[in-house]
Amino acid sequence: MRLRHFTISFAIVIFASCSVFRHTGKRGLLIESNKKALPAKFVTAIPFVQFTGGVIIVRAKINDDPDTLNFILDTGSGGISLDSTTCVQLGLKSHPSNEFIRGIGGIRPLFFAGDNTLVLPGLRIDSLNFHISNYDFISSVYGVKIDGIIGYSFLKRYIVSVNYDSMKLYVYTPGHFKYGRGGELLHPFIHNIPVINEPIWNRKAVHTRYYFDMGAGLCLMLSDKFAKDSCLFCKPNQRRHKFVKSEAQGLTGKIEMTQTVIQGLKVGKYYFHHVPTYLFDDVSNVTAYPFLGGLIGNDLLRRFNVTLNYPEDQIYIEPNAHFFDPFDYSYTGMAMYFIDGHVMITDVTKDSPAYKAGVKPGDAVLGINTNFSNNIQEYREQLKATGSRVHLIISRDGVVQDIRLPIKSIL
Repeated sequence: MRLRHFTISFAIVIFASCSVFRHTGKRGLLIESNKKALPAKFVTAIPFVQFTGGVIIVRAKINDDPDTLNFILDTGSGGISLDSTTCVQLGLKSHPSNEFIRGIGGIRPLFFAGDNTLVLPGLRIDSLNFHISNYDFISSVYGVKIDGIIGYSFLKRYIVSVNYDSMKLYVYTPGHFKYGRGGELLHPFIHNIPVINEPIWNRKAVHTRYYFDMGAGLCLMLSDKFAKDSCLFCKPNQRRHKFVKSEAQGLTGKIEMTQTVIQGLKVGKYYFHHVPTYLFDDVSNVTAYPFLGGLIGNDLLRRFNVTLNYPEDQIYIEPNAHFFDPFDYSYTGMAMYFIDGHVMITDVTKDSPAYKAGVKPGDAVLGINTNFSNNIQEYREQLKATGSRVHLIISRDGVVQDIRLPIKSIL
């Protein structure tokens, strides 16, 4: 079975993001790449917006079509892809292949729409082969239409600096590049998707490899096998951990997960403490365990301005204005999606805060407290206030109800 192109990023339904951390190192010498090459040349600056979990959305067009589309920028994507409905609307022809997409929820055959052009502000990228997939579930997570994912097929051609302070992508041609001072230059292994080797600790330190996944709306995800074999949660006399059930919607299906917190994670010279973590059963072997232990997602990585230099197998990270943003440990136990114009509760975990408060699958969320925007991302932000009780206004069988929902913490 051939498994060349694959994407491992996914959208977490019940988000648990990040906390405080410290860093080492002082502002030092200028960090540069490939001094013998010609200087990298600036190409364009591309504005972006951020969705829940730090996920980056850029606007682009396909070929000469006038419609502007929403794309996720994703280092966890081994190519470039387009939503199947968008493909039909644009009149593109797709063809089956002998390749497959491997995702968190399983494996599916790939269809391609070949030799197309991606049009970004100030940049046209020709000769792209889009793989075609159904992204309805991603659209339902964020409440807006997601038309595609931009990954390796774009990133391998340029140096791309992601600046969360200016909310822009700065694109350069490959060559000699001056990164800056005081940050950290990582040297990942890049074969479609960057992989970094970093220590994690939970009473004891364990080294493993992770996907560097800027398309994943979480901080850290570990495979159950890695957690078990490394005994991260089983050392005698360690403090008691909370483990709560959750779910995630991957590119190829929905899976159950467990949320918890690990004591620490190091990325380069930067230390993160009490990191919200998802544990999952890697049934489709996305992590190719024991090659990888899991992935580091963008709710952690968004705290750095990141320069992706795939041509030199380098990633430069430097703390930005979000460096000291607290982690989010909130937990309600309910899954929300935007479906047919409504924010819907699709699943409630047994014995969770939402379950005990009387929330049921099929409830339509009309508002939270005084917010009746019907904006699922704004609602998720309001559900991060751990230790509080919110007014969850729902409609059930045509009857409006006000449910007092407690927001618990996984810490």
